[in-house]
Amino acid sequence: MSVAATAGYLRQGGYSAPAPRYGVDQYRLVYRTVDAQSRPTTASGLVVLPAGGARTLHTVAYEHGTLVTRTDAPSVDDSDARVSPTLFAGRGYAAVAPDYLGLGKGPGFHPYMDTATETTASVDMLRAARAFAAGHGRTLDGQVLVTGFSQGGAAATALARALQDGADPRFRLSALAPVSGPYDVQHAEIPAALGARTLDPKEAAFYLAYWTVSMNRLHRIYDAPAHAFLPPYDTTMEKLFDGLHSEQQVFTGVPATPEGLFTAEFLHRLQHPSGALLKAMRDNDGTCTGWTPKAPVHLYAARGDRDVAIANSRHCQAAFRAAGADVPLTDVGDVGHFVSPLKAMPPVAAWFERLLPA
Repeated sequence: MSVAATAGYLRQGGYSAPAPRYGVDQYRLVYRTVDAQSRPTTASGLVVLPAGGARTLHTVAYEHGTLVTRTDAPSVDDSDARVSPTLFAGRGYAAVAPDYLGLGKGPGFHPYMDTATETTASVDMLRAARAFAAGHGRTLDGQVLVTGFSQGGAAATALARALQDGADPRFRLSALAPVSGPYDVQHAEIPAALGARTLDPKEAAFYLAYWTVSMNRLHRIYDAPAHAFLPPYDTTMEKLFDGLHSEQQVFTGVPATPEGLFTAEFLHRLQHPSGALLKAMRDNDGTCTGWTPKAPVHLYAARGDRDVAIANSRHCQAAFRAAGADVPLTDVGDVGHFVSPLKAMPPVAAWFERLLPA
């Protein structure tokens, strides 16, 4: 896309600023990685390069939000998940956006909210992008600015930790700016959905259904669907989350509330987890705990978000501060979940440019 076409594309996606400096070229990569059992598999992702500018580029890694349909992934569908990487490429960065396992052109089910595979798919995507860019006369200098939205907010913090820990010595964490991530399902998201009930009940049922089906595939948190889901959902939920149904089909197939979806026993287990269920939560709720970022971090969230409670970001901020990192949290306002990245990503782009100009 030319500069003018890129500007129009960003405006259509909800970003009126900052204006792009460059046109962009978008590419789909299919690359080798590993699955949840560390077996060889493939995944796909999006690389967006500026059409001009420097030959040596800093990289922005963008982690996308919740998708239930494999064909909605950023490397396949011209969707919202493709707009943010284009925003950064238009400013002169190489933008890298993994589809994650089981989405886009990757085989199998998507292990939703599994930070381990989100991380391996993301690190391997950076490696693939580095090789790809070299074949197109560009060099990725190894400095990586990490951001992401919703599911991708937690994925971004996990990737940032892996980069700081030396997952690949050719890449270095330069900054982290996640938006509206579910960093603490156990202590923030589930209490907001089932206790305080500050989240939209239909959205809560949707996300919890997806999370439950995914975690059961990885952790065996129930022996049979009927142990978690009420009829008729015990016969439909696992089929709905196969990556082939549209978001509308899935959303229509989920009841209006979590109480209409789950058995009373499973609702109690979600609020008082133990065993495999507790392990599933702890394995994925640790992206903000147990490490001290050495690169700058800036969190973004919205107090009006009724999909992902802002308490997630507050807990993340508190964990980083307890570890000795002074991490600001910007509340982008009394706006909904899907407005929050439109409010946050332009300031993220401006912050990245102050830290590491393209």
